Amino acid sequence: MILKVIGSGSKGNAYLLENEQEALLIECGVNIMDIKKAVNFNISKISGCLITHEHGDHAKSICEVLGSGINTYATFGTFTNSKAGLSLNSSRQKVIPQKGEFQVGNFKVMSFPTIHDVAEPCGFLIYHKDCGVTLFLTDTVYSNFTFSGLNNIIIEANYDEEIINEKLGDKKFLRDRIYNSHMSLDTCMEFLEANDLSQVNNIVLIHLSDSNSHELNFAKKVSAITGKTVSVADNGMTINFNKTPF
Repeated sequence: MILKVIGSGSKGNAYLLENEQEALLIECGVNIMDIKKAVNFNISKISGCLITHEHGDHAKSICEVLGSGINTYATFGTFTNSKAGLSLNSSRQKVIPQKGEFQVGNFKVMSFPTIHDVAEPCGFLIYHKDCGVTLFLTDTVYSNFTFSGLNNIIIEANYDEEIINEKLGDKKFLRDRIYNSHMSLDTCMEFLEANDLSQVNNIVLIHLSDSNSHELNFAKKVSAITGKTVSVADNGMTINFNKTPF
């Protein structure tokens, strides 16, 4: 299994968990052509698309994804507030609970609530025999949950509090909006320290702010406290996401 980063950040998010037989698309906040290119135009390989919430940088291509025949999984609130709306006649729109379990191809998925300025946002715990248990957590102030048995982690580290205070100290509305909707590096590290990382192979930091983060410092700090392989998501990046590192 590999993780393929199609896009990460405020300009658009989309990620693929892929082996030779199938792929799971997580988020569709990029142009549909970028998604098609990522699977060499073999759209039928995508078992489904998971969407955490309706903001454009996560759900930009929802209509095109549905139109391409890809089953798309999101909460009622996410569908209703997205560009697609919610059509009860669309067999491709799969409404999921904000907290619950469901199956997408050979991927077993558990959704759980997150904290963001939208209707019904969620994160995902994803199991596949090839990659083991993968956590996907983004666009949340913090997490109310901890997890055990993780093998791979994809997590937001959006901003550094020192940088954002220095740059946006006189722009309280913008600063507070970020504080109340995204995960800081410090919160990300606190979350990681609170979880069982004994079986984790990869930690991938996603959705870094273009102006309020420092890629190398973020990776260095997270690696120092976890002792794990840490990558910062970059468009086009491919990472070995097997259950074991071999």
